[in-house]
Amino acid sequence: MVSAPDTTLEAQASEIPDISDIKVDSVGDFTFPERNKYDSGFGITEKTVDYIADVKGDPDWIREFRHKALKVFQEKPMPTHWATKDLENIKFDEFRYYLSDGQKPKRSWDDVPEDVKKTFDRLGIPEQERKFLAGVEAQYDSEAAYSNIKAAVEEQGVIFVNSTEGLHKYPEIFKKWFGKVIPTGDNKFSALNSAVFSGGSFIYVPPGVKVKHPLQAYFRINSEQFGQFERTLIIADEGAEVMYMEGCTAPKFETATLHSAVVELVAMKGAKIQYVTVQNWSSNVFNLVTKRGIAHEDAEVRWIDCNIGSRLTMKYPGVIMKGKRARGEVISIALANSGQHQDTGAKMVHAADDTTSNVISKSISIGQGRSTYRGLVHIPKHLKGCKNNTECDALLINSNSHTDTYPAISVRGNQHSTQHEASVSQVSADQIFYLMQRGLTEAEAMSLSVNGFINDLVKEFPMEYSVELKRLIDLEMEGSVG
Repeated sequence: MVSAPDTTLEAQASEIPDISDIKVDSVGDFTFPERNKYDSGFGITEKTVDYIADVKGDPDWIREFRHKALKVFQEKPMPTHWATKDLENIKFDEFRYYLSDGQKPKRSWDDVPEDVKKTFDRLGIPEQERKFLAGVEAQYDSEAAYSNIKAAVEEQGVIFVNSTEGLHKYPEIFKKWFGKVIPTGDNKFSALNSAVFSGGSFIYVPPGVKVKHPLQAYFRINSEQFGQFERTLIIADEGAEVMYMEGCTAPKFETATLHSAVVELVAMKGAKIQYVTVQNWSSNVFNLVTKRGIAHEDAEVRWIDCNIGSRLTMKYPGVIMKGKRARGEVISIALANSGQHQDTGAKMVHAADDTTSNVISKSISIGQGRSTYRGLVHIPKHLKGCKNNTECDALLINSNSHTDTYPAISVRGNQHSTQHEASVSQVSADQIFYLMQRGLTEAEAMSLSVNGFINDLVKEFPMEYSVELKRLIDLEMEGSVG
């Protein structure tokens, strides 16, 4: 295990590489040479935690929070009942836990370092900001490179900054909810994130403010043998509404990459939060994420989630319906190709009367890919008038593809309404044949069938994301048939 060298803090950033240095294989599979001023070194120890805290200028309470979390991480065993075989391949000593060029987030694209700007230009982030976003944050490895919010939204009192800035500038709001929705000891990977977190978004929407256009964050991994651990906290005060969207990409390396985020949502009385994710990780990424929201009285939390790529994804967005008439919803799409395991689902905890939850999950397994739905619905005996609907549909493309469904629905008492539906189907050879007779190639016919399978869920995504989602599925279908 290698700790950070003392000279790293004084190291100077290397010169910005020319565009000719870029390695390009596909839309998201490209990388620039590293230009890090700060590098925590390989492995995770107390020195690693102190190094990150020093670089970021953490207050004492955050440093203490990190060290406590490190102990929890070291003491907790790996989960033994989920995706065990894949998790055994994670070697924590082989990752670097903090990389940064030392620059603060820029408010103008023109001020962003040239290689970082070219990265996000290729991914279309500036164009999306101009067209339909109220604000954008773009994270490059451990820190935000760009952060901006439109003046009209900022004038409404909306706060949209990276987590470090939120921690320092708005401690009275940040500290109240940070780590309260997802405790450090929730699982091994939430503890890991709590020890080394960096980046992510902090959003606060004042009472009654309805943000008309989405806020977006984009998380980009550029470096090899690296772990990205963003921490996002979104608070919608009474009657407020906000939609937050995130995109994720990384180049494909021969070595493993680790992504382990924690996302906490707080919807106060009558508030609404929509959290939209489209991830397109490369197939060497372990994507182990903990996401959860609290919905107070008459509030609503919706997770709209699409998982494409990664070697292993374990993600189960959850909602704790804490107040009467609160609503929680998870809409999920997962696509697993050969060498990939999408272990996804939802957790719905009813904690007040007349609460409603809805889970709709669709998965596609291609080649030797494996998709798993893992869900939890809990309704205690002392409550009344709770409702849950769970639908899990799986589509198998090839005879070697695999799917599993593990629903855990615990309903006590007799004053509730719950229903669960699950189906597994295979693409019909007759259907593909018919479409090919209409002039489509086999890959085009397969893509059309898959898009038809998830079409009702794709409509839930914002237009810009639904177009991107269709394009990604078309790419996954290429070479998957025959």
